[in-house]
Amino acid sequence: MLAAAAVVPTPPLLVPEVAGGAAARDADLRDACDAAVATLRGCDRLVVVGSAPATGPCDGGWDWRGFGVAAPPAAPRVRLPLALAVGAWLLDRAGLRGAAHGVAATASPQECAALGAALTAEGDVGLLVCGDGSARRDERAPGHLDPRAAGFDAAAGAALAAGDPDALLALDPGLAAALLAAGRAPWQVLAGAAAGRRWQAQVAYEAAPYGVGYVVATWRPASLGSGS
Repeated sequence: MLAAAAVVPTPPLLVPEVAGGAAARDADLRDACDAAVATLRGCDRLVVVGSAPATGPCDGGWDWRGFGVAAPPAAPRVRLPLALAVGAWLLDRAGLRGAAHGVAATASPQECAALGAALTAEGDVGLLVCGDGSARRDERAPGHLDPRAAGFDAAAGAALAAGDPDALLALDPGLAAALLAAGRAPWQVLAGAAAGRRWQAQVAYEAAPYGVGYVVATWRPASLGSGS
């Protein structure tokens, strides 16, 4: 079953080698991600979930050649999709290892929920859930401004802050696609894994510094008697 979850965004600028001289600008986001990932320690098994071309297990590693960083001498033959690569990199920073599992952006809420339940069916599983909110938060954003973006991200952030699987499952896939919100499917995988239980949730970071919505959150099982 799901023992803990950490939710992180996936901007390449999290990686200091990619950010270069601007790395300090995102230090607060990087620190929040590191702290969230640290809450997964002690789980029997870790799974990184993020957007991928197709739903299924993903093998490979990461390097940042696509962002102007020279490949390391032992560059992987197969590179993970970006969301999973950032997640695997964050685990590595924490000295942790986990399997990578992609989820297609077109997966329905029901498919995402079923995947979450399947990934956490055995043992105490920690999920590292990797995905961004809308990429249309302002005029600087990759998709430019869409006035619906702020409301969508606010609803997603509120669901993550409340530890509310049902609210995550209620996010509209069509609207998410229009708003370039790559986190919708991974968040709904979390919802499926967390269904039927109460969660103590905390949001450590929520902002849109580049016109893209970023949320860092953690979910832990609610203690007996907790109202959360």
